[in-house]
Amino acid sequence: MYQDKTLVCKECGSEFVFTAGEQEFYAEKGFVNEPQRCKSCRDARKTSSKSEREMFTATCASCGKEAKVPFRPREDRPVYCSDCFAKMKQD
Repeated sequence: MYQDKTLVCKECGSEFVFTAGEQEFYAEKGFVNEPQRCKSCRDARKTSSKSEREMFTATCASCGKEAKVPFRPREDRPVYCSDCFAKMKQD
């Protein structure tokens, strides 16, 4: 049976709890190493390594509003704003 463990974050030096549930999850996934960073340092590390996604401006083919999309719009394909796209998916 697993028991909660107190670990020290190698990044900020604060103590954090590696819960029994987390230990069980790690074992199920086959992870052999305990976490070395606390949750906030892990989250900060994840977001810092992600590059900003380039967004493109287009005009919605349905309502005519400006839309920001993560792909380069092409003339032969319609582009929809998030509201119109969601409405289309519902129908």
